[in-house]
Amino acid sequence: MADWNPQLYTRFEDERTRPARDLLMAVPLGDARRVFDLGCGPGNSTELLAARYPGARLTGVDSSRAMLESARERLPQAEFVGGDLRDWAPPEAADLLFSNAVFQWVPDHAAVLARLAQTLAPGGVLAVQMPDNLGEPSHVAMREAAVDGPWKNKLEGALGARQVLPPPGEYYDLLRPLCARVDVWRTAYQHPLAGLPAIVEWLKSTGLRPFLEPLDEDEREAFLGNYRSRLAFHYPARVDGTVLLAFPRLFIVAQR
Repeated sequence: MADWNPQLYTRFEDERTRPARDLLMAVPLGDARRVFDLGCGPGNSTELLAARYPGARLTGVDSSRAMLESARERLPQAEFVGGDLRDWAPPEAADLLFSNAVFQWVPDHAAVLARLAQTLAPGGVLAVQMPDNLGEPSHVAMREAAVDGPWKNKLEGALGARQVLPPPGEYYDLLRPLCARVDVWRTAYQHPLAGLPAIVEWLKSTGLRPFLEPLDEDEREAFLGNYRSRLAFHYPARVDGTVLLAFPRLFIVAQR
């Protein structure tokens, strides 16, 4: 896929950062010396980590050059490096491996999480948050629109860009033999947004990317029109004119 767009991603930064705040609040570490932000994006989650652990050596890891450049501008005191989480490993034992909304894109991510858990220092924590929303109308409509137009053949690959997350118990069973404590939970946020166009804008930088990138400009506009028409029934305007975007997320905190 093409590189990520930090400007598009940060249009909804408050909403995207809220799960990272909630995840960090659940990390049972009063202090940490070596901290990694995996899939750091434009540095919004890294900024939270820097505030929580001001004495830590902090490294953000991402595969997107544009995101890394944005993160370095935002937080010049931290280190940011390129890396592919499929085979990346910390160069030294970590007190905290933190990840906000990236492992849902990593193939066979459960095995990757188990591998990373074994790199933690004694008492170290693996803290992960992943969108768990492929069954939501916002994402069902993407797949329906993908097979309902002349772009169908172009979008065959997009249908499998993400896999449905395993149930929470599978993560528990995977990580508990490796860690002294494992906490897994699911939260469904209800984000108030300024109408259906805002839902589309939010998802252009994430879930819609695999569907839009293979298309030319005219096809994109037609696809998005098809997609928007499928959203209206599921996201009615509320009393103040906003719509509520339901956004389930899975959280994992495992302490070695």
